[in-house]
Amino acid sequence: MNGIKRFLLWMLAIISLVAISAIVAGFSFRAGLGSPSEPFEAKAVYAPNGVVSTSQPLASQAGLTVLKNGGNAVDAAVTAAAVLSVVEPYMTGIGGDMFAMLWLEKQQRLVGINGSGHAGALMTFEKMADRRRVPDEGPESITLPGALSGWAKLLEAHGTISLAEALAPAIELAEKGFLISETTATEWGLFESKINWDQGSRATFLMEGGRTPKAGEWFTNPDYATTLKLIAKQGPQVLYGGELGQKIATRVQELGGFLTQDDFANYSAEWVEPLSVSFKEYQLWELPPNGQGIAALEMLKILEPFDLAAMKHNSADYLHHLIEAKKLAYADLEHFVGDPKFMQITPEQLLSDQVIARRRAQINADKAMERADPEPSLTTSETTYLSVADSQGNMVSFINSLAGSFGSGVVVPGTGFALQNRGVGLSVQPDRANTVAPGRRPFHTIIPGFVTKTDAQGKQQPWLSFGIVGGPQQPQAHVQVLLNMVLFDMDVQQAMDAPRFRHWEDNNVGFEQGIAQDTVDELLSMGHAPQNPIMATAQSVFLGNSRGLIFGGGQAVMKLDKGYVAGSDSRRDGVAAAH
Repeated sequence: MNGIKRFLLWMLAIISLVAISAIVAGFSFRAGLGSPSEPFEAKAVYAPNGVVSTSQPLASQAGLTVLKNGGNAVDAAVTAAAVLSVVEPYMTGIGGDMFAMLWLEKQQRLVGINGSGHAGALMTFEKMADRRRVPDEGPESITLPGALSGWAKLLEAHGTISLAEALAPAIELAEKGFLISETTATEWGLFESKINWDQGSRATFLMEGGRTPKAGEWFTNPDYATTLKLIAKQGPQVLYGGELGQKIATRVQELGGFLTQDDFANYSAEWVEPLSVSFKEYQLWELPPNGQGIAALEMLKILEPFDLAAMKHNSADYLHHLIEAKKLAYADLEHFVGDPKFMQITPEQLLSDQVIARRRAQINADKAMERADPEPSLTTSETTYLSVADSQGNMVSFINSLAGSFGSGVVVPGTGFALQNRGVGLSVQPDRANTVAPGRRPFHTIIPGFVTKTDAQGKQQPWLSFGIVGGPQQPQAHVQVLLNMVLFDMDVQQAMDAPRFRHWEDNNVGFEQGIAQDTVDELLSMGHAPQNPIMATAQSVFLGNSRGLIFGGGQAVMKLDKGYVAGSDSRRDGVAAAH
């Protein structure tokens, strides 16, 4: 009976999400999702000294306060990330993973950090082989959370404040409370059933009467405040080898999950070297696998020789070429990419000129391919984003996620935060780089982006720190936003707010409001299959999507000769706070 009740509640959430998405986005119920609309009115923010752009004003303000008090971009980024874990607990937190890229102005170089965890020591292929996939929620979906290790390493190596200082604003908000915004209330409410079945989750995230908070209501999380105070006092080792990690491992095993105390004790985030491809005088940088950033690089490299500007922005020809490049890149992504220790090809092979040329040759200018297969020559085998820049020229592109909304839906009683369901990035198919195995890092969707520009001396200089949330939407949105700026002279805010497409699978594509219906009709005649909002939204419900997450909501900071210009996606609550 409980199973039937949960199913009915889940279907109600999907129906609610469909209705909300349709209203907010102004979807057309004709052949596709496209319909003309008024342009967004948000303006780019110009900052003489520093800027913090996040998806939530309280987080932006907390990060800005750090900058104004003499902290640097790393200090502000970690502070803002901690605040986001309080005010957007369904999207992010220390129960999830993180990635970041940092431009270090004094060293004139870009560095990356991979703060993603791995499958627990008890998670074996034999235990999962009889399933079609790793569950979307519940204890079996939980993987080791790496975010806190990443935060601590960033501050240790490149920050000027302590972890305790960075956590202080988040502790205050969790303890004293904050007002729930309309967007937050809407998205929180869509997943009431997901957080109603687990004892700890229910006690943490539901109000009296077992409901989610409404817009304008005051919300506190005293358990999370206590957890953050413990971390501030004892450091990240309280999670990685200490009492907090032991408490989580014990509870997860009681529920049937796979984490052990040793998993926590032996974990540490890793510094990694970013990858890049060139496009005109620009260089797009993404982090290497186990993330999906390589798909954005492959897309951009496939598209580079085409005269995209002449096709005109969001025309049928332009969108067709981007969609086809996306299909090819994601086919390779799905087949080849996962834990880098187990990949059978290297990123360099995948991005080689020879492979890219073969992929590009498969694009038919007049007809959509029904299915893209991985490159045969190589075949052997919920989220918050923020961007920060400081007066010294340092820039941080930072992303943190629980995977799905409220992650696994599991909260260890008394801790105040959800554990991620990143196990969905593991495969039950054998011989993949992300095949289920103890200690295996899952395939990851969250990716920070960074762009450099070649100066007169031929050196790479920082130009853009940016990112867009939305699960598999992220690489295709990275490319769309970058091309908006590079080819069509949009500023950061215009580039973020311009209408986007989202390709799902096969020929199914969603088109956001603002893409003309005659363009959608022309794409239909080429073989693309514009999706209606019910189908698109039902597939997206795992991501916790309102319109801003179906098509991706993001932030960006662009470096000027003096100062910065920043934008925060109008699809969400975010703001760029500057000084």
